[in-house]
Amino acid sequence: MDLPRTVKAVVFDMDGLLVDSEVVYCEALTAQAAAMGYTLPLEVMTRMIGHTWAGSAHVLTEHFGPGFDTDLMRSGSVERFYDLAQAEIALKTGVLEILDHLDRAGLPRAVCTSSRRVDAEHHLSAHGLMDRFNAILAQGDYPRPKPNPDPYLKAAEALGVDPADCLALEDSHNGVRAAAAAGMMTIMVPDMLDATEEMHGLCVRIAADLHEVRELLERQPSFI
Repeated sequence: MDLPRTVKAVVFDMDGLLVDSEVVYCEALTAQAAAMGYTLPLEVMTRMIGHTWAGSAHVLTEHFGPGFDTDLMRSGSVERFYDLAQAEIALKTGVLEILDHLDRAGLPRAVCTSSRRVDAEHHLSAHGLMDRFNAILAQGDYPRPKPNPDPYLKAAEALGVDPADCLALEDSHNGVRAAAAAGMMTIMVPDMLDATEEMHGLCVRIAADLHEVRELLERQPSFI
C-alpha cells in the first residue's frame, strides 16, 4: 500500500529510530537502579520509552513509591549512559540510505525527539548527521511533550510544511500518538516496543525498518 498523500517533508524521532540508543539507556537505568538497591523490571523501562524525564520519573515513582530518589536515578543513569556510549551508539539500519533519498528528492526533514538537545547533538554528531536535517526539535523546544502533538506541530512549523503533508517516523507508542494527533501521516518502525492494535489504527503503516520506508518514498514523484 502506498502512502495516502504526497509527502512534502519527513520528521524523524531519534532514539530507537535513527540511533540504537534505547538499549543503552535501558542498560544504564538497570545498572543505576541496582546500585541504588532496586531491581528495575523491563516492563517498567518500556513504559518510560518515548517520555521526557518528567514522564519517566512519574513511571518510576508509580512503581517504586514516592520515596524513590528520581534525581539520583537520573544523574546516575546519565553518567552510566555516557560511559557506555563511549564506544559510539550504532546507527539503525537504513538511516543513511533514506537521508540520501531525501537529498535526491529535495525533501526537507527534521528530528523531533524527547531527549535533551545536548543528547541529540551528541548522538547525531557522532555519525556526522547534524547537517543532514533542516531542524532539530528537542526537549524544551515545544510547550508539551509527546504524546501531545506539540513537538510535531513545532517541527512542521520549522520546516514550513503543513502537518498533513508531513510523514512522521516513530518507534514509540507515545511518539506515534503525538504524530497522529498532529495530523501527520505516521509510520511506526518498532524497536523495543511492539505495534499494538492502537498503533495499527493510528499509523498508515508498520514498517520493518527504514529501508521499507525509503522504498515507499521512492514511489512518489520527486520535488526536484
